[in-house]
Amino acid sequence: MTNTVDTAKVEQMLAEGAQVVEVLPSAEYEEEHLPGALSIPLSEMTRDGVGGLDPDRPVVVYCFDFQ
Repeated sequence: MTNTVDTAKVEQMLAEGAQVVEVLPSAEYEEEHLPGALSIPLSEMTRDGVGGLDPDRPVVVYCFDFQ
């Protein structure tokens, strides 16, 4: 299930234990990323690529839009 949420909802989800995934390319993730965020580049967003995520916890997927 996919939902778009506002900042307040993200903060609530994080306080309740949600996982944060940044889908930036690896080089951009290395330059700057959210504290505690996992790096799973969008090109690696496959069933195998997300295998390390806890399926019992919500996931917040984040990508900074440079445009």
